[in-house]
Amino acid sequence: FMSETVAALCLGAAYRHAGDHMWQTLTLLFALVPCALVQLSLVFIHRDVSRDRPLVLLLHLLQLGPLV
Repeated sequence: FMSETVAALCLGAAYRHAGDHMWQTLTLLFALVPCALVQLSLVFIHRDVSRDRPLVLLLHLLQLGPLV
């Protein structure tokens, strides 16, 4: 999970360096939107918010929820 996100960020940086802003935007969009949806589903399905566990909620907001 984390390696895929890092690879997408590196690819986005390479596109930016090459001046190809359309591909950079598409790469980041297709990489980060699914990450955010996974984190939201983990928060609501596992009900981490209702257990009053602020550290777990913070990890989900930092996109580190699957590591919990």
